[in-house]
Amino acid sequence: MKIVGQGTIHRGQVGTNRAVATFPMVSILNNGQLLAAYKVGPNKDSEKANIELRWSSDLGETWTEAITPFSSTLDGKFGSLWEAFPIQLSSGRLVVTAMWADRQSFPGQPLFHPETEGLLPMKILLAESYDDGHAWSPWQIVPTPESLGPPSLTSPLLELPSGNWALSIETNKPYLDSSKWYQRVDYLYSSDHGKTWGTPHTVSQDPTGQMYNWDQRAGVMPDGKIVTFTWYYDSHSGTYKNIQRRISEDEGLTWTAPEDLGIKDQASIPAILSDGRIVLAWVDRFDTQTIRARMSTTTDSSFLAETEIILYDHKEAMEKIPLKGDSTAELLSVSEMLCWTYGLPFATTLPNGEVMVVYYSGSTESMGIDWVRLSCE
Repeated sequence: MKIVGQGTIHRGQVGTNRAVATFPMVSILNNGQLLAAYKVGPNKDSEKANIELRWSSDLGETWTEAITPFSSTLDGKFGSLWEAFPIQLSSGRLVVTAMWADRQSFPGQPLFHPETEGLLPMKILLAESYDDGHAWSPWQIVPTPESLGPPSLTSPLLELPSGNWALSIETNKPYLDSSKWYQRVDYLYSSDHGKTWGTPHTVSQDPTGQMYNWDQRAGVMPDGKIVTFTWYYDSHSGTYKNIQRRISEDEGLTWTAPEDLGIKDQASIPAILSDGRIVLAWVDRFDTQTIRARMSTTTDSSFLAETEIILYDHKEAMEKIPLKGDSTAELLSVSEMLCWTYGLPFATTLPNGEVMVVYYSGSTESMGIDWVRLSCE
């Protein structure tokens, strides 16, 4: 792989409500345009956070001005949008799934409770657009049982070979719940294109509650297999483990045993090429402070070191543009994740066969959204 282009989608504007941008993604529309979505706010955890959208017609070289088409008020309750994943399905429908945080029930409080590790009340939302994402239908709330707690959305909607839809949901504890956290990942399935959703099906969990399956990223292969990449956290030792890969041949009902990929820590959404190759980006936050990528030749083959490429070097970036308030220390608690100033890579296969990886980077005062385009020949 080699870098064939790179640039910026959004540059943080210090001291404004658009100072800090995170949770980026890029989707491919049927008209060939790229649609980028990301969260903006005055800081990483703000009740003023909202989702911006931009379009590119030249593989990311230029982008339109941003729009904010989504309401952050839900059923009359004030909240903030934490992330959104718009994707165009094989039917041509453009749908977005999003995660909404209730900012009214616990006024002025952070998303994560610093002592209980509980989460503010959350909702998973769905909407549809008929004009390539400029206007959207009203939010539809995806029903989730209380057993999931405040649900986190960890991947875009999965369109399965059967025609079913699947949502990957990470469970959390209610905000004031100080009990032990038995974290897991469940799938919700819809057989009627999002009108109704079935009961949750657990796809990843440590029954002892020691290992957390954080930010599990999923993709559907050309042969219909689902492949996931999970960020593993050992809650007993307070350390991050290597990324684990699992594969399902039956749309998520059963899975292979976790496979240690030998790289850590936070995986991207994988870019899946038409020939079955996978490009996986990840954040090496504690060793080299970089964002890197490797490629595999099949669903279950190794991500060989000789394919590795550095997409972003945080130390180098900070030397070029020294900014106050940057945090590069080893941070081990859930609440301290809000201090990280680069990460969340998202990989997408482009119409020309290249791969685009988007990520956020900067300092605590200003974070932007950047992209790198890769040739996979």
